[in-house]
Amino acid sequence: MDTTFIAFLVLAVVVLIVIVKIAVVVPQQNAYVVERLGKYSKTLNAGFHLLWPFVDKTAYKHTLKEQAVDIAEQVCITKDNVQVGVDGVLYMQVLDPGRASYGIGNYMFAISQLAQTTLRSEIGKIDLDRTFEERGTINQNVVAELDKASDPWGVKVLRYEIKNINPPQDVLGAMEKQMRAEREKRAVILTSEGERDAKINEAEGEKQRVIKESEAAKQQQINEAEGEAQAILAVATATAEGLRRIAQAVIDDGGPEAMQLRIAEQYIGEFGNLAKTGNTYVVPANLGDLTSMMALATDIAKRKVDGGAAPTA
Repeated sequence: MDTTFIAFLVLAVVVLIVIVKIAVVVPQQNAYVVERLGKYSKTLNAGFHLLWPFVDKTAYKHTLKEQAVDIAEQVCITKDNVQVGVDGVLYMQVLDPGRASYGIGNYMFAISQLAQTTLRSEIGKIDLDRTFEERGTINQNVVAELDKASDPWGVKVLRYEIKNINPPQDVLGAMEKQMRAEREKRAVILTSEGERDAKINEAEGEKQRVIKESEAAKQQQINEAEGEAQAILAVATATAEGLRRIAQAVIDDGGPEAMQLRIAEQYIGEFGNLAKTGNTYVVPANLGDLTSMMALATDIAKRKVDGGAAPTA
């Protein structure tokens, strides 16, 4: 009985060992490389697999997920001979587990070392001031070189990002002074440009004011001249109309008598004013010609209305 139990137990252990050797469960996004008698046999993808016991074995296990590798800080020398400390992070992914297993001993170490050397080469091509501006270009160049070198290893380099660029303290101080001087320079330039624009605006405003005043004066003179011309024309028109009506009244019934009476009144009134200006005055010799003078004025008015020539006095 004891011998049978021991034999059964041994058999169970052997079966368990065989099951462990032949049954393989590969997790999602992983790949196992199987060797048969020390030689590459196949690559197992995610799922349940059975192997030949004591013949097949899982030699390498790879993750197919994208991996982030930290690239340690290293000292790089720029084109203008300035030492800077640069570190970064690298993103890569295994595409061919077979080549990743047999193409190189440790692809992770190889790619990180290659990333450092490529980064030093790229930093050495540019000046310190441009290293901060050309991060994108440096990252692209590093990715291109690493992807070209890692293709035989079955690894795809997706991207590389520079994390920090650390110049020496004395260089940082010089850069701060340079930036401060540049800001002061820009401030002075902006101030001078503002003053210049202000003076230009003032001059332009004064120019526009003078032009507007001259145009206003010109328009005022034009308006005054037009007003005077219209006033003269109105006076002349009114005078002509008045004379026309007087002439017309003269030739109407009773017109000559009315004109003679009007002339006689004005004549007598003006002659009476002579006595008010002084004690001595000269009396005209032809005071008796009042009747002939009125007759002459009446005849002149009639000839003007009829269109004839005036008689000589």
